[in-house]
Amino acid sequence: MKVLVVDDEARIQDVIYEYCKIEHFMVDFASNGEEALKKINQGHYDIMVLDIMMPKMDGFEVLKLIPKEKKIPTIVLSARGEEYDKLQGFDLDIDDYLTKPFSPKELIARIKAVTKRNGLKKREKFHYKTLEIDYDGHTVKIDSKLINLTPKEYDILCFLIDHKNMAISREQLLSKIWGYDFFGDDRTIDTHIKMLRNNLGQYRDLIVTVRGLGYKYSDEKE
Repeated sequence: MKVLVVDDEARIQDVIYEYCKIEHFMVDFASNGEEALKKINQGHYDIMVLDIMMPKMDGFEVLKLIPKEKKIPTIVLSARGEEYDKLQGFDLDIDDYLTKPFSPKELIARIKAVTKRNGLKKREKFHYKTLEIDYDGHTVKIDSKLINLTPKEYDILCFLIDHKNMAISREQLLSKIWGYDFFGDDRTIDTHIKMLRNNLGQYRDLIVTVRGLGYKYSDEKE
């Protein structure tokens, strides 16, 4: 299970990390709302533990701005325990609300309960001929041999596959993979695509150049 903890207090982050480690949960952190949105758009999380009072952007605003396709089960962990705050949270489709100070053991129990209710599912492996992507293991194999991709190459490949046959612009790739709007030249994406194709070897042609725009994944002969 991969947990995103969004809280600007280092002490809270440390406590949650220690208890999640006992359960063998993977944990990622964001210290403000803007950072949380970038991480959500870039990666996959099974559940989010979200503080409300944070710098730059509060937790309620984060909930409003998460793209529909990126919505994840959420437990609010906040010092604000008024009924109004709880109702506002549930109106924004959170799954649970826990007030500070809190019991770390209770938080872990609630994480397990929420993910169980939401039917935590493993993502199916991707196969094309002898190319295999294990999303849970974060690995790529060709002819049963592990291919050593960088994290960005892996993310680009998965994003293009998830949007099979759709032309994706360089700007979209930078926004989704790097998490920011692109105002420079195209070399960042082109360089990573070149390295990705080299690593894919016999399957390099699955990454198709869309002239004047960007790239797409296609396993259909044109």
